[in-house]
Amino acid sequence: MSDPRERSDAEASTTRSRTRRPRRAGQSGRGVRRALGPLAAGLVAGVSIFALVSGGVVSGGQSATAATSSAVTITAKQQDPQLDTAPLPDLSVSVSQTRGLVAQGIRLDWTGGKKSTAPSAGGNGGENFLQVFMCWGDDPQNAQRPDRTTCQYGGAGSVGATRDAYRNYSSMDEVPAADVEFTAPGSIIYPPYTSIPFIARDGTRVDSITRDPKTGGKTINSAVDVNANQFFTSYTTNEIPWVGSGDDGKGSVTFEVQTAVQSNGLGCGNPVTTSGATVGASCWLVVLPRGTSDNGSTNITQSGLFADSWQHALSVKLDFAPVGAGCPIGQAERQVAGSELAALAVASWQPAVCNQKNGSVYSLITSAESDALLSAAKNAQAPLALTSYALTTEGKDPLTYAPVALSGVAISLAIDRLPNPNDKTVPQEWKAKARTPFRGVNLTPRLLAKLLSYSYRSSIPTGADQGYLTGTNEYNITRDEDFLAVNDPEWRAQDLQGAAIADVIVPQGRSDAARAVWKYISSDQDAMDFLASKPDPWGMVVNPWYSTNADINPSKVAFSLDRDDFPKADPVEVVPKNQAPINLVTWRPYANDLSAIAYLTLRGDGQGPGQWDPNTVPPKYGKNPRMLPGSQRLLGLTSAAAAARFQVVTASLRNPSGGFAAPTSASMRAAADVMTPAGAGDRVVAFDPKSSVASGSRDAYPLTMPVYAATNPTATDPSLRAAYADLVRFAVGTQAQTPGTAAGELPDGYVALPAAWIEQARDAADVMQNGPRPSSTGESSSTSGAYIPSQQTAVTTRAASSSAASTAAAAGAAPSSTDSAMTAASGASSGALAGAKTPEDPDGGALGAALPLSVLAGLASAAGVPLITRLRRRVT
Repeated sequence: MSDPRERSDAEASTTRSRTRRPRRAGQSGRGVRRALGPLAAGLVAGVSIFALVSGGVVSGGQSATAATSSAVTITAKQQDPQLDTAPLPDLSVSVSQTRGLVAQGIRLDWTGGKKSTAPSAGGNGGENFLQVFMCWGDDPQNAQRPDRTTCQYGGAGSVGATRDAYRNYSSMDEVPAADVEFTAPGSIIYPPYTSIPFIARDGTRVDSITRDPKTGGKTINSAVDVNANQFFTSYTTNEIPWVGSGDDGKGSVTFEVQTAVQSNGLGCGNPVTTSGATVGASCWLVVLPRGTSDNGSTNITQSGLFADSWQHALSVKLDFAPVGAGCPIGQAERQVAGSELAALAVASWQPAVCNQKNGSVYSLITSAESDALLSAAKNAQAPLALTSYALTTEGKDPLTYAPVALSGVAISLAIDRLPNPNDKTVPQEWKAKARTPFRGVNLTPRLLAKLLSYSYRSSIPTGADQGYLTGTNEYNITRDEDFLAVNDPEWRAQDLQGAAIADVIVPQGRSDAARAVWKYISSDQDAMDFLASKPDPWGMVVNPWYSTNADINPSKVAFSLDRDDFPKADPVEVVPKNQAPINLVTWRPYANDLSAIAYLTLRGDGQGPGQWDPNTVPPKYGKNPRMLPGSQRLLGLTSAAAAARFQVVTASLRNPSGGFAAPTSASMRAAADVMTPAGAGDRVVAFDPKSSVASGSRDAYPLTMPVYAATNPTATDPSLRAAYADLVRFAVGTQAQTPGTAAGELPDGYVALPAAWIEQARDAADVMQNGPRPSSTGESSSTSGAYIPSQQTAVTTRAASSSAASTAAAAGAAPSSTDSAMTAASGASSGALAGAKTPEDPDGGALGAALPLSVLAGLASAAGVPLITRLRRRVT
């Protein structure tokens, strides 16, 4: 279905080893399992993603300092007992975190490698590379090393990375002694066959060798596939079968750490109680160096678990926070609804809050913030609303707003270098970096508009009529002169293909995050000119279905940027012969949420349909395999907190001053310092790219967003208001505002609140609990404690900030040195929080039918287009 140029790397990365056993009699049942495998894998992947926000974590963990100190360096010189035959004897690998782990990413950086060679189409797994994976059990003979039968390895199915193979030996006498136990004798036709079984933490054994209990003889059980089983497949495994080093022997990669929620076979983090103390079950991280040949072969074609290779494995123990709720049974449950931006903070705070005296269990249901606000304003039993914008109402806003978090929206990326090997003008130093990841990229509002409007050719289904895109529209962003003008010259040497760098993976549904992105784009004149169908300086034009010029938009309705969603407005559709239709939704599916997108980025999963399989019931598109390190290329829209958790690279965005800023703590704090009123009587502020103070802040990250807790102190049930006030007080207290990984602390990707915001939150909590205070006019007021950045109140505000400074310092929140800059702010309007379709929204045309079709196709295949329907899930 897809462009062959865009599929070659992914297909090559999942090619099965040619030395694996051929199909034999008795494999008929295996075909059925393979037919069901993608469905099960898709469902498992979906469930895994929903578990990511809570991560299975809620108690234990380490502080930020402890997390940093748990970084470990492992070396071949320290661990390899056969250093004289080691493929990479000078290898030294730094692991960023080894304690207090959850479902997250950890960073591996190494030196002492050798220039790597990528896997070849001819069946060679490559040369001088690393494999990275996890195991759960200790070696019975050496507790300082993992047991290879407990390793999640082989699921990727690539050459040199399977658990089994016919050996390059003529008889059993040549098989290494350590492998004999796992080897079946050969025959006249076949040499000996070795298969390392997988033993899950619950004791289940997956083994393709059958042992006769009477004679001890061993035969091959072709019905069992040790590389794709009920515990892991190519869709769920976290192993990295190939990651290379540059000419200098250095390299880096982010590795996905899985808990028992994502991999029950490994069971990492399962609660283990000893002497009344509960901890998470530990696992092993293994870094396996592979050279140029091993296991009796002249190159790398066989398993890294075979003895000749396994003896050189480097490993380190990983300690996990225990998986589970961690809250006392029987506690009252209080619901919180709205912003996903606060989800990881709430997940961290939850176990600390609920274990306090008279504590409550707070369940976060992520949903459209505008809906949560409307409910909070009118319903006495409404959940506490989490929002970044104020309620849009024609009358008086009855809500009280307490700032509880400061984070932002981020653009994640996983793009590996692929310089054009045939271009003789490309410097050798750039060619030497082939298959290594880019560690940053610059984006402007216009470039983001191009991605979100599906204006690059590869974002449109292959085979569709693209006549409405001009001849100057490139296939993806990396080929766009607009992109190359603001990025490092090395990008010009790349020859990258793929639909996942022709757009940006976005979440389905409405959100303040989407609203902030469109506001960022609409603040830039170049971006607005492009969306109005004016060609950019290089001649590229917007996909007309996203044109803000009604005369050009085929729907005859101007595309509106006053919105809080990411519509796939182009009704393009391709109907391959004897296959289901492909439209924009099935070609470039929505992700479930922002956190899921960070996870997809970490795994190199660009989504999109794979090959059509007419043999399933019903027939369906499969799922494109994940792009393995070295061949990754995708962009996604996520949160700063999720990006930090999964350790994915994020883009630097051009801010109003013309500088480029990434979502760091410093840049998000700089943005907070120049936020301006955005509604609710100045009780809610936002970063307004058009304000004069924002234009003067070169360090500010433009998609920084505050999160407010909001409730109606006059209508909400008093017991609920008291519980909500308790949560707010905890959220701005010392523990919750201290950066760290322990339960109750502030996770990475969040910024400690400015002192004045903490003061506002505490005053708002009092109003939530006790009701509005009478104003000087005798009327009730719910604005007490508001931080109002106006000239008239500047002195008062600064005094309040000073009085709160010591408190904020104790909470780990340094007082802002530029709070007074807010007094010069130009007012920011609070636009409508659109709910249903408005007249300004473009008519989707065939899109109305496209979405149901894509949903049905996705549900039918599960692995084909997962997570199409946005589901509500809780964080406890």
